[in-house]
Amino acid sequence: FDEGRVDVVDPRPGEQLDEGEVRSALEAAYLQDTPAELASVPTAPDVDDSDVAEALERFANPALSGPVTLVFDRTQVRLTPSEFAPVLAMKARGGELVADLREQRLTGLVRRGMSNSRNGAPVDATVRIVDGRPKVIPDKPGVRFRPADVERQFLRLLRKPDGRREGAVPAKLARADFRTADARKLKIREQVSEFTTYYPHADYRNTNIGRAAELVNGTILEPGETFSLNDTVGERTRANGFTKGFIIEDGVYREDLGGGVSQMATTTFNAMFFAGLEDIEHKTHSFYIDRYPVGREATVAWGSVDLRFRNDTPYGVLITARVTPSTPSSDGVVTVRMWSTDYWDITSSTSDRYDFTQEQTRRLTGDDCVPNDGYAGFDVDVTRHFRRAGESTLHHNERFHTTYLPSDTVICE
Repeated sequence: FDEGRVDVVDPRPGEQLDEGEVRSALEAAYLQDTPAELASVPTAPDVDDSDVAEALERFANPALSGPVTLVFDRTQVRLTPSEFAPVLAMKARGGELVADLREQRLTGLVRRGMSNSRNGAPVDATVRIVDGRPKVIPDKPGVRFRPADVERQFLRLLRKPDGRREGAVPAKLARADFRTADARKLKIREQVSEFTTYYPHADYRNTNIGRAAELVNGTILEPGETFSLNDTVGERTRANGFTKGFIIEDGVYREDLGGGVSQMATTTFNAMFFAGLEDIEHKTHSFYIDRYPVGREATVAWGSVDLRFRNDTPYGVLITARVTPSTPSSDGVVTVRMWSTDYWDITSSTSDRYDFTQEQTRRLTGDDCVPNDGYAGFDVDVTRHFRRAGESTLHHNERFHTTYLPSDTVICE
């Protein structure tokens, strides 16, 4: 079901092998070291044209015949066929086509519909930046429901004719999980850190860094809570708003979805660094990129490399992120700020570079080869100095050691 219409995959015959005959033929061929001769027979599909026609008549066409209205207490959510078609499908099961729902997407549709109503779903309290300062936005009560009840009623109404496609879903008035008093207890009152990085112009960077900033912006960490950039930003897919760009893999550049997101990781890491939060997991790039602070940067990769840090202060932390896109004549700008109550005063120091290692020359082939002028690798140490807010006495230090590999010269042949 797509864009308010039904898309049908026509049935077609195939070939089938007899399992017992295949087993005997393979055993004989293995023992005699000869090829196995396997015979297949034409096989009709379990779901044929008549099953498709019946599914269209009984479910598919009626389902898209008109809008569906779900009633939650005093709140109505009206969904049109163009809105709910993407949550619908029919799958072959037991020789027939049966209705199949994308439950999470249906629940999301309903919640969005409720957000436009005076008596919609409960809304948690939060903290936002208003006129340059943190402000608590109060919670709002609303109605709660069980997704299984929505699914059951929705499927029932899809089979009804126009004019009878309205039904009640069990719901009850409820308060938000995170209340106004909870938000105030976080004591998010002032900016405690800010960091800005710059990047050269590339359309893919504008897209990927801008999307990552959009997803990070507004994140709130309660005391003891851990931030994960991968969990917050999600998998870098086209459906999630990302495009192809350059990443580093095996010491060379190549294209992949989400290239450039490490710029957001580095900027966020430095904002965390100067807010004095606890570093849980970060990984520097394999070789040094000179637009980042040496020894004080981070890369990420979905499913393998993450940026994680814990709010180990007694106050909540609000993270805001903003990107000014690059142009052919100007660099892009990424700024991440952290808002809380001052707990630490942070300074840092960086050692000289040492233990240099020379780059190699690599000659590569293939359409995905990206040429590169190499440079040496080295070691460096960064120290974070902690002082209690407003105090001059050093509380403790934290050392970050980094070994940068050489960036090899790559010649594409």
